[in-house]
Amino acid sequence: MNFTAQDVESMIAAQRNFFYSGETRSIEFRKEMLAKLKDAIIVNEDDILEALHKDLRKSPFESYATEVGFVLSSISQMSSNLDEWSAPTMVKTPIHLQPAKSFIVREPYGSVLIIGPYNYPFQLIMEPLVGAIAGGNCAIVKPSETAVHTAEIVKKIVAETFPQDYIRVVEGEREETSALIHASFDYIFFTGSVAVGKVIMKAAAERLTPITLELGGKSPALVDQTADIQKAAERIVWGKFVNTGQTCVAPDYVLVHQSVKEELIKEMKKTLQKFYGKDAADSPDYGRIINGKQFDRLARIVVEEQTKIVYGGTVDREDLYIEPTILDDVSWTDASMEDEIFGPLLPVLTYTNLGVAIHQIRQLPKPLAAYMFTENDQASNYFIENLPFGGGCINDTIAHVGNTNLPFGGVGPSGMNAYHGLASFEVFTHAKSMMKKSTTIPMRLAFPPYGNKMKMIKPLIR
Repeated sequence: MNFTAQDVESMIAAQRNFFYSGETRSIEFRKEMLAKLKDAIIVNEDDILEALHKDLRKSPFESYATEVGFVLSSISQMSSNLDEWSAPTMVKTPIHLQPAKSFIVREPYGSVLIIGPYNYPFQLIMEPLVGAIAGGNCAIVKPSETAVHTAEIVKKIVAETFPQDYIRVVEGEREETSALIHASFDYIFFTGSVAVGKVIMKAAAERLTPITLELGGKSPALVDQTADIQKAAERIVWGKFVNTGQTCVAPDYVLVHQSVKEELIKEMKKTLQKFYGKDAADSPDYGRIINGKQFDRLARIVVEEQTKIVYGGTVDREDLYIEPTILDDVSWTDASMEDEIFGPLLPVLTYTNLGVAIHQIRQLPKPLAAYMFTENDQASNYFIENLPFGGGCINDTIAHVGNTNLPFGGVGPSGMNAYHGLASFEVFTHAKSMMKKSTTIPMRLAFPPYGNKMKMIKPLIR
């Protein structure tokens, strides 16, 4: 779909007209729209799973657990809590401002833009859309042009469920995306790479448009000498190689205590065989890289780090297949440590002192996630308190994202603002602070002339 900046402004104008009609303000309307979306997803479930398989070779189980089921669960939670979350929140009023009532109203922004990535092309469009609907907004949705089949089913679901003046899908590539991000949206929600996130933020800054950026980074997994190595191996391998490593919160590299490195690598090799068999290319549970561009980027690392491969390393461009690969004896300056890998390559580095290890990680940009495997509470507390990152787990990987009671988001270069559950409702609404003053009692203390009022005001304010 080709469209210009003028076309985008026409779309936004139509949505603003709908928004200012007041229809989206009704909590019953929002619940009805969420229910319609849920029904549409259930009706189209098979087509969604098929689209995800065509785009990323995802298994039905993985597609349902990480995409379809995730969104359905989110809709259920949002619907059941919407009355409570949308009610005004009463707060205290200090004595010197009495008599008055103070409260916070959650106000929708208006017309919001949601731009999704290719790696979880259904969930990472629908999950923010759920928050936008619950918040009372209209939305224009831009799925990833790279995950073409999933973009088609997203477009079908939205077009058949909602009027365009309320929710609509637009498609396009760089030129169309540029027209969208420079338009007069009331809010922009973007999930994707750090590089594109910078472009979005710059465009938003021109209009002072509020934004959420869900980016990524090199998320570490630390394994200390007290860790349960077998469980650490299983949970790291699962978190790393689900969706063929194309997960923003996947452990990007392992930093393991020197004394247990060999044992960990041995267990990770065994786990890979257990998960995907002797040849992962034949496993129905192992996916593929999204396209040739991303494949080539990853294959270059495989070639450059050939001497460090201790497991895997097989690549097949025609099939967009990269075998689950473990790299050993990796240094901080190697090719695999330059940027976020976003694929099925797992570098292993070692450390001997936890304080030094944390310091080394802090030299890199703040990651979206971080994980530590340890049975030592002091060590886990040190990790939590001294390493900045978006969110994470102790003795697991990526599981925190599945708990919608936990806000999900990055910090600094890995993103800004958070969503999921209540956080989704909050990120798509403005907290409007209100005070309702009584007119029954005259309060002239703050009015001039001030005279000797200082003596009276000091005890009230301090």
